[in-house]
Amino acid sequence: MGAIIRWGILGCGHIAKKFATDLLLVKDARLVAVGSRSMAKADAFAAAFPVEYKHDSYEALAANPAVDVIYIATPHSLHYENVLLCLQHGKAILCEKPFAMNSRQTKAMINLAKEKKVFLMEALWSKFLPQYDKVQEMLSQGKLGAVKSVLVNFGFKPLAPVSPRLYDPLLGGGSIMDIGIYNAFLAMSILGKPDIIEASMTAAPTGVDEQCAVLFKYNNGAVAQLFSTFATDLATEADICGTEGRIRLTSRFFDPTARIEYYSGRLDTREVVEVPREDGFGYQYEARHVTECLQKGLTESPVMRFADTLELMETLDAIRKAAGIKYAADE
Repeated sequence: MGAIIRWGILGCGHIAKKFATDLLLVKDARLVAVGSRSMAKADAFAAAFPVEYKHDSYEALAANPAVDVIYIATPHSLHYENVLLCLQHGKAILCEKPFAMNSRQTKAMINLAKEKKVFLMEALWSKFLPQYDKVQEMLSQGKLGAVKSVLVNFGFKPLAPVSPRLYDPLLGGGSIMDIGIYNAFLAMSILGKPDIIEASMTAAPTGVDEQCAVLFKYNNGAVAQLFSTFATDLATEADICGTEGRIRLTSRFFDPTARIEYYSGRLDTREVVEVPREDGFGYQYEARHVTECLQKGLTESPVMRFADTLELMETLDAIRKAAGIKYAADE
């Protein structure tokens, strides 16, 4: 048994509660503290997830010497200031995606982590799921031959009451930053960084992208077609197509409930590929990885590297530039 890694959670929203639930599945990890901007929210969170320390400010959580690592679960636009605060206090960090609002902020966050020699990782949970590993294994085995195209859709109509963060530009709202990031990540994990990026969006009344269509082009002839939307409910599936076959990730391709279907030859045969699955929402995989990294004394993940986070954010910047999507953080 390794050293117990003591976790704190910054922000008490929906995703923080899911993460806290899954943290119970991680050996050597213990949730000891929560921080919110109000004690009422911290108390309510602690009623469901008992902790030793409840803080009514992010500063107090960051300064708590009993906390080893902090999971940041605030809206997109707050990640930059929240990460810098925690790094200044020497706290290891797992920060929700998108890591920041742009690559300028991302570089500053990474540089401070390096300067402080403190662990920092983007919480792109899909990269740690069993089906992601299985798809990579199938690709490395040549199951698809040469990959020629990737098609990814992710969309839903928000249910009332609609979360303000989805459409508020001050909170980093819009489909590309909230869900389109998964599409870009999947395409890049298979085809790499695109050589050419084309994108177009339709704006919500608040100015953020309600829908965004993206085309990645590669010099080897491969393409990726990505679509994200808050206007309609989509199947939220992904197809990875090669010269020898196709992999289909079924509904909710980005989470543990997705099924892998493999079509070979003339695509008239279907094989359902089994992968192991644990209980929980799926956040335990990234939490387990961070816990193990900290037990080893690492300051950077060997799986979700700084270079990976920066490359993804630079690509999101390029998508937004092509589509005409801007935020105050870009000024």
